[in-house]
Amino acid sequence: MTGSAERPRVVVSVPPGLRDAFFTVETWRRLDAAADLTVLDAHTDRAALAAALPEARALITSWGTPRIEAELLTRAPDLELVAHTGSAVAPYVSEEVFRRGVRVTQAGDEMARPVAEVALTFTLALLHRTHRFDHALRTGASWESAGEAPPRHEIHGSAIGVIGASRTGRAYITLAQALGAQVSVTDPYLSPSDADRLGVQLLPLDELLSSSRIVAVHAPATAETRHLLDAGRLALLPDGAGLVNTARSWLVDESALAAELRTGRIDAAVDVFDAEPLPVGHPFRALPNVLLTPHTAAGTVECRHRLGASAVTEIVRLLDGLPPLTAVGPEALARLH
Repeated sequence: MTGSAERPRVVVSVPPGLRDAFFTVETWRRLDAAADLTVLDAHTDRAALAAALPEARALITSWGTPRIEAELLTRAPDLELVAHTGSAVAPYVSEEVFRRGVRVTQAGDEMARPVAEVALTFTLALLHRTHRFDHALRTGASWESAGEAPPRHEIHGSAIGVIGASRTGRAYITLAQALGAQVSVTDPYLSPSDADRLGVQLLPLDELLSSSRIVAVHAPATAETRHLLDAGRLALLPDGAGLVNTARSWLVDESALAAELRTGRIDAAVDVFDAEPLPVGHPFRALPNVLLTPHTAAGTVECRHRLGASAVTEIVRLLDGLPPLTAVGPEALARLH
């Protein structure tokens, strides 16, 4: 589909599979009624994007869309909005986008609930050692030996540490507290008064690590958080503790975590990895004390529908002359991925 002079043009840089996941029939009709659409099936093709941008007032981006930098902006003199269907915008827009006054929106709020639910699922699995029992039975262990595991615990009354009071972190805190967990948080930007309102104890990182039965990582990937959990800090976790990472592998030294896990001293549940797809020979795959999922925490049907609806809402608001609901500024570029 291509645009016309009578109606605003919107470029949709979302591949067919994701379009089906993101846009319900109703949501797509809403977008199609608001604008003439140029839809890019080859959404990673920079030349195709450059050819589509002239006269476009808005662009919907998805994972893999080429980054909008000065060169592409010269092809888009009418561009007013980049609506990203994910959370981190740094891979898709440059400082020049903001300098030119183009609005940038993202749909990160819509991902918080499903990722928090997966983090809670991981938490319960680690507390009850479900992953160890499953691994033992699947690999041929006897019934008696399959039932052997470190002590198990209920979440009610357990000390749960949260690294990062992000959107997802706060959603996870709410879920964990509803089941009776005693939650502590480390976050340099969380004030004592905000911690009180959340009903959490604010702790330094090292103290949180050494005092928690489960530690859930929910911090952003920035220059400052690279390998925040290194070998020294992983060693602070108590024997039998568990680490949950549904955020970014950036935050954890993966080699150090593998070494710690090989000892059997701690358990982990991980959704994000340095190399994706996770190599078949990666040590995590063979360890009985690790629960793995292939970067799917936000992949619910409902979440993906909300991601598409969020982008379309921002497009419609732009064309109706209304301010965006989920705008971010150039400070969002500090979140690397």
